[in-house]
Formats: sequence, structure tokens, C-alpha cells
Amino acid sequence: MSTFRDGLLAGKTAFVAGGTSGINLGIAIRFAQLGARVAVVGRDPAKSQAAAASIGSHALGLAADVRDCAAIRSALEQAAGELGPLDIVVSGAAGNFVAPALRMSANGFRTVIDIDLNGTFNVFRGCHDLLVRPGASLIAISAGQAVNPITMQAHVCAAKAGINQLVRVLAMEWGPDIRVNGISPGPIGGTEGMSRLAPGAPPDGGIQEWIALKRWGRIEEVAESAVFLSSPAASYVTGIILDCDGGSQLGDATRRDPTQGVKS
Repeated sequence: MSTFRDGLLAGKTAFVAGGTSGINLGIAIRFAQLGARVAVVGRDPAKSQAAAASIGSHALGLAADVRDCAAIRSALEQAAGELGPLDIVVSGAAGNFVAPALRMSANGFRTVIDIDLNGTFNVFRGCHDLLVRPGASLIAISAGQAVNPITMQAHVCAAKAGINQLVRVLAMEWGPDIRVNGISPGPIGGTEGMSRLAPGAPPDGGIQEWIALKRWGRIEEVAESAVFLSSPAASYVTGIILDCDGGSQLGDATRRDPTQGVKS
């Protein structure tokens, strides 16, 4: 899929936290395809190096845990030092598991909050003085749980709701030189998140009946949303959460049209 012109991000430097797999790696790959220098960051040094190698010669693989503000700051500094001041920063590290609240430990709840919400704050707060201004674009990866409560997802609902509000507050505080937005992906095929939330569900059946577009999304489609938010096309866009979800947040798309059988 080629929506944007080649070289759109030439000369830009992007930092993608959680960029060693899934949606975040897809975003990093797309940024590089459009000319950006890219640093990908994960907890495992080997995975970070492998992800960078899969992206290409202008990619840097770094190891840091987003829960550790000093470690993530060091990674941000290294990326800016080796690749240049940061134009685009994506915070996408996330944790999830399925459990009802009464069977969830305090440590399990805290861990997801720490990775998702605190991690996003650490990445964004840590990069502030390393950003190209004006024009820097920060993107947080949220989820539909931020606005739609889902059973056995109390920890994720709380974390993602916090991310959405953090995005809005930082957009207010850091404008006009820095834009801060979020992306809320829907059911995306080939991701660890979907394998956890819908184990064994085929990507061509079942859950798609609840989606307005009647299919799972593709990692590449979320990456295109990230490119849009980082591009001049979104120069007047800040403080939004962009739903890239095929309409899955709209409700049950299998419901009968209430106008059927009504005479005009």
C-alpha cells in the first residue's frame, strides 16, 4: 500500500518506543520507507537489534524499559546524538492479559499502568528538549478500551483512558511548537494483542461481524495513520485520538437496519 509520496519524511528522525514488533515495528518500517532515520526501542537488546536490521541501514536498535525514566532518557539522547534531533516520537509499548478484576493482582494491574501510561509519560517527558521545534509530532498508541469498558480489561481500560487524557493535556501545554496526538487501533491481524484478546479467532470470520468494515485491520493501515499525523497534512491537528478501527467502536454492526420495512 502506497498512500504517501516517496521521500515524504526524508531528513526526519523518528523514535519508536515498543518498536520491535507488531504495530509499532510496522510504523517504524513505514517511516523508514518514506525516508526517515528511525530508532526502535525495546527491552530486549537482541530483539531491538533484529528489528533495526529488518528496517534497514538508517535504523538504530536500542534497549530500554519505558518504565525506567532514566533508561528511556538515555535511549532518547543516544538516538538524537546518532541520528539527529527528533522530529517524530511514538510511544507504543504496552502490556495486556485477560483477567477479571477479582482475580487480578495489584502487581498485575500496576504493571500495565506502568508500561502503558507511565511509559508514555516517560517517553514524552524525556524527549521534550530533544525535539525539533516547531514541527515535532508525538504519537501515543491507545486502544478502544480507553472509551469503551470491556470486562476482564480493567487494567487496560484505566491505562488507555489515562493515555488519552495525557495526550490532550500535553497538546495544550506544548503547543504551538509540538503536536501531540494518539492512534487507537481496532482489531489488527497478526498482532500479539489480538492473539491475547481473541485466541484462536480466524482473521476472516467471527469477530469481523462486529466491525462496520467487516474485516480485521492491517498493521500497514495503522502505520499510514501515523504517517498522516507526522506529515504536513496534519499540521493543524493536535490533541486528537485517531480511531483506526474499521468502525469497531461504533457498536454491533450486525444489528438490523431500523428503517427496514418502514414506508417512506
